[in-house]
Amino acid sequence: MKISAEDDFPILIELVTGATVPSADVDLARDVVAGDRKAAAEFVERFSDPVAKYLRSRLTPRIDLVDDLTQEVFLGAWQGLKGFRGGSSLKSWMLGIARHKVEDYYRKQLREALQELPEDREIPEPRLGADILMDRQRQGSWTWEILAELPEHYGLALRWRYWEQRSATEMGQLTGSTEKAVERLLSRAREQFRSKWREREEGK
Repeated sequence: MKISAEDDFPILIELVTGATVPSADVDLARDVVAGDRKAAAEFVERFSDPVAKYLRSRLTPRIDLVDDLTQEVFLGAWQGLKGFRGGSSLKSWMLGIARHKVEDYYRKQLREALQELPEDREIPEPRLGADILMDRQRQGSWTWEILAELPEHYGLALRWRYWEQRSATEMGQLTGSTEKAVERLLSRAREQFRSKWREREEGK
């Protein structure tokens, strides 16, 4: 399992420490499945904000999509709760569903972008690595601002590659494209990111 952001820390804790899932999570899932309205209301109240926060972090600047995708996540949860056995916390389980919804969106958008990408020379790899993209504690505001300014397909490509830690090979397989085409897209995205980063450094 790949860990990529602060919202995934509950999953990391479970993997590293072997922490057990609270029985309250299993009980809540069982009660929701049984049709308990109070339990259903508690379920929505507990997980609406974490799910929406995760989606916003992966979809900015397209925050207009957050409400609809949040509803899709909960719909998927209602359909899958019967199979919840406490292998992870409910929060981690819900964020897992959200992650799949986000990747579905990435896949659709990048498939279209890759189909329109011209066959030209590759841009040389810039001196920009995952350390900058992932360092949202020290220089987070710049990262967020720049990703929001980039054309959507560039921002999504960088998030998918660095935050979700998908390789170019995986991204190509998931979009029905080639690894080479994905690398070209990532090269263009990194170049634009670096250019905007330099503008901020020079403007300090």
